[in-house]
Amino acid sequence: MKLVVAIAVGLRQKDISALPSLQALRAGGSCSSITPTLPAVTTSIQATYLTGETPAQHGIVGNGWYHRDTREIRFWLQSRSLIEKPTLIDRLQKDGFNVANLFWWYNMGSGARWSLTPRPEYPADGRKIPSVYGEPAELPVKMQQELGTFPLFDFWGPRAGITSTRWIVDSALKIASDEDPDLLLVYLPHLDYDDQRYGPDSPQAQNSRLELDRELHRLLEGCRGKGAEAMVLSEYGIESVDRPIFPNRVLADAGELDVQVTSHGDLLDVHRSKAFAVCDHQVAHVYVQQGSDVKRIRQLLSGLEGVDRILEGDDLVKSGLNHRRSGEMVLIAEPGAWFAYPWWNDDRRAPDYARTVDIHRKPGYDPAELFVDPKLTFPALKIAGKVLARKLGFRNLLDVISTDPSQVSGSHGRPVDNPEDGPVVVRSWETGSASLEATEIHDEIVERVRQSKGS
Repeated sequence: MKLVVAIAVGLRQKDISALPSLQALRAGGSCSSITPTLPAVTTSIQATYLTGETPAQHGIVGNGWYHRDTREIRFWLQSRSLIEKPTLIDRLQKDGFNVANLFWWYNMGSGARWSLTPRPEYPADGRKIPSVYGEPAELPVKMQQELGTFPLFDFWGPRAGITSTRWIVDSALKIASDEDPDLLLVYLPHLDYDDQRYGPDSPQAQNSRLELDRELHRLLEGCRGKGAEAMVLSEYGIESVDRPIFPNRVLADAGELDVQVTSHGDLLDVHRSKAFAVCDHQVAHVYVQQGSDVKRIRQLLSGLEGVDRILEGDDLVKSGLNHRRSGEMVLIAEPGAWFAYPWWNDDRRAPDYARTVDIHRKPGYDPAELFVDPKLTFPALKIAGKVLARKLGFRNLLDVISTDPSQVSGSHGRPVDNPEDGPVVVRSWETGSASLEATEIHDEIVERVRQSKGS
């Protein structure tokens, strides 16, 4: 094994001093701040690391976007074909290096020799069964037989915590031992959870850093035992927030956003709406159906409190977001603010999925899924009863999630003002660069792997 590259989600440069495993790695190597591309969200930044390109070139303009051909808003798709440029996996595998990709995004059909990615099973009776997809086909079966079923409900939702990161580290160490890949890519989600729930500097978030450090230590020591060099990096830094912004409510109140009234709530109707916002942390793509309406929509949203900038035209080009998947304009939140997707003002008209963990149905990112509704009486009992009914074959709605976005205390996506609050890379080797662009990570990984074999 030559190199392990681990993404520690939400890790900030100023967090290194709180993580002994990374202090040790830095002491024997180097550390650099990273200037992320816009938006600084999971899938966009990972696509940049994989390709060395901006979203304008690779096409991943957010965790989700409006698909103009099918007129659907879709989040968290996993197909490698959505990335419109070659990846470092393509390049290294073509050159005879074997890559293992564990939980980096767009991992279905990624071309990696070994891969694992979350992929629940959905039987016809409505159940959601935790599982993973992977290559080769026998790998996810074997891995779950040896390590236990992938803890999907600890990967996202109210239970999200260290259990999923621990399982991923276990699988990484297993792959390193059994297969000895030249490059091992690993995704460690843990800091995302309490940083968003309670804020990145909260006591809960500090405890999360200690939990992550133990898993990082296991991963780095295990890979070092295989003779591997190491790189640990992050996609973004999470900042404290206390102000949700509702661009879709503004559009709905002005008659620009339309809904379909159904038996299970009011649904965003993209066919009849003149404009709508796809909200993604601190960035929102605003799609406007008619070019003649853009000026009016911009004027409407320019007065929205909490919006720092509105990008369109040349500003999208300068920001590396001028791609056909982007909105006609892109909103950037002020520090301390973030964009929430709801369009309804009366909670009785909310879609039924609003109170569930449903990352694929919601037309926007919803960090409120990290919280059980505080209004519920005996929530654990209610959840247990609904889960039991599902296991017995009864269909029901696991509607236990809060619809109150004001609980969220951490977000990301906008450019940071201080590099100490932004993403970072720590390596086991020395380099003279104190800072670098996110687009430079791709070449550094490729060159390091090739150098390891004198290529």
